[in-house]
Amino acid sequence: MKLPSCAPTLVAAALLASLTGASGMSAAQAADARTLPSVNMEATVKAAQIDPRRSDDTLTPGAKADVLLVEQALRDRHLLDAKWVDGYFGSTTVAAFAKFQKSLGFTGLAANGLPGKMSLTGLGAGRFGVTHVIGPGARASVGGVVIDTRTRSMLAEAKRLLGRDLVLLQGSYNRGGDPTSAGTHDGGGVVDISVKGMSSATRTAVVRALRTVGFAAWVRSPDQADWPWHIHATAINDTDLSSQAQHQIGDYYLGLNGLAGRGPDDGPKVTIRTWEEYQRR
Repeated sequence: MKLPSCAPTLVAAALLASLTGASGMSAAQAADARTLPSVNMEATVKAAQIDPRRSDDTLTPGAKADVLLVEQALRDRHLLDAKWVDGYFGSTTVAAFAKFQKSLGFTGLAANGLPGKMSLTGLGAGRFGVTHVIGPGARASVGGVVIDTRTRSMLAEAKRLLGRDLVLLQGSYNRGGDPTSAGTHDGGGVVDISVKGMSSATRTAVVRALRTVGFAAWVRSPDQADWPWHIHATAINDTDLSSQAQHQIGDYYLGLNGLAGRGPDDGPKVTIRTWEEYQRR
């Protein structure tokens, strides 16, 4: 089912009503709601990108308690078997969360298995609150390509650090627009950047700046696939990421190059941070 344009507002209103007087909640019940445990959305989304790419069951640092609350709620809705309630947001939990998103009527990117604000809040109604809320923001046109406003802010900060402009070759939400991208540009948070006129050192400096502000970024060369020289950047924790882009983020955290062959990372080493972590540093 495809949601009508007013659906997000209706869903949000329904979730709000479930926690307010519209549902007959007393003042005492409202006070109880404020004492519920909380789920850190930033940490949970990060785990949902990294854990499915691991070859073992190592937990994402700082996310276990949050993921457990999410998995327990999915279990109690009969969407996740009890054996998977372990604090590890692996592919089984991603699939279960996607089923929950679809049960709310969401489709496409809104049902990609990454916890979004409304779906995570809906899952937690009466069980947990949500803190450190993140979202991609509205779509915007930059240099003739479409990206979301969170990505636009990240690029603006990378440009400031570099002291130079960056020309976008391809943006986001370009479903099927570039067969060489293997679907990474189908969702939000992903851009390709021109390296025309850049030296090797400059290309590396650009990748470093992009990584510093919260992108998984790499220089791509024609030796790797049928594409020209460019820089590929994927915004960590963008909740509109396609599944392929989610996998690139997980691989980046695991020291890999984000390509299908899963080779070693060939970019400059920086402390890996999300955009929100960069802003709080």
